[in-house]
Amino acid sequence: MEEVIAYGHPNIRATHKSTFEITKESTLTKRGDCIIGVKSNKACKDISELFKKSLRNNVAVKVIIECNGIKDEVIGYGDPNLILSDPTSMVIRKSSYICPRTLLIHANKAACDLDRRLVSFMKLFNSIIKIKFLIL
Repeated sequence: MEEVIAYGHPNIRATHKSTFEITKESTLTKRGDCIIGVKSNKACKDISELFKKSLRNNVAVKVIIECNGIKDEVIGYGDPNLILSDPTSMVIRKSSYICPRTLLIHANKAACDLDRRLVSFMKLFNSIIKIKFLIL
């Protein structure tokens, strides 16, 4: 299991149709419609080597996103070609596109599919967002 802590921001829109992203950046413009958390404590580069090794074995991963007692779950998949080296962010994608920021591919949800009650709490400045990644 890998856990990431991020924080809410008033400009979180979570309307992107094919991805969602968690970033270490503290600022967010309204153009960042895939971002669901800022000031995260981890990016792809920071994920443990053991978890990275597991991801490169085509595993299914359950992503549990929680903020203020509201949870949503996403299922995504690893891939042998994952790079997992970006120092700033991690992206979960519905597509099979892989770049250094990609953590999971073939996800069953993007930002626009997340529970809107959850998103409303993510919009609160500095609300705590917990994201757990569980190998299935």
